[in-house]
Amino acid sequence: MINKDCCHPQEKTKKGFWSGLLYGLMPHTFCLAFIVLSIIGATTATIFLKRLLIFPYFFQILVALSFALATVSALFYLKRIGLLSLTGARKKWRYLATLYGMTLVVNLLFFMIIFPWLANFNQKGEQAKVLSQGNYASLITLRVDIPCPGHATLIMDELKKTQGVLNVNFKFPNLFEVVYDQGRISPLKILELQIFKQYKASIL
Repeated sequence: MINKDCCHPQEKTKKGFWSGLLYGLMPHTFCLAFIVLSIIGATTATIFLKRLLIFPYFFQILVALSFALATVSALFYLKRIGLLSLTGARKKWRYLATLYGMTLVVNLLFFMIIFPWLANFNQKGEQAKVLSQGNYASLITLRVDIPCPGHATLIMDELKKTQGVLNVNFKFPNLFEVVYDQGRISPLKILELQIFKQYKASIL
């Protein structure tokens, strides 16, 4: 007779992987929705989501929420199998390590790779090409005090709406290359934008 218990550790590890993936993704739903809606130009919807994203520690709360969801899931799992104790947690350390490890990986993936890439997804082209399109085009680099790269899309959205700004490119972790028409707007006027009252900016 085949002992089915030998397969359980692998099955539980897989469950921890998918649970960690789910709880890592769930809190970032609002951020992804804002980015997608910004790209397709759904202004009304992005105004609502922007009110959430404008909060400085919004993304830190999302990370905490993802780990809180993972913890609740782990507690329910341990209780269901009758191992809701420190001893039980030690016995199921592979499941817990996979669950929390995957949750951490998903959050790092969003902040280090996905959000910076999506921020530059809908650009008009390379900055050099944009600069060559007009005699009055100039380039400045702004350092903005954003809590994390997840706020890059919010900053870029505000800059792109400004008359005289031709293109914006984000560079990890908090740099924004802004191509502007010096005949229509000045660097000082750019720094006076409402968004920079919330997140301080300086010219490099």
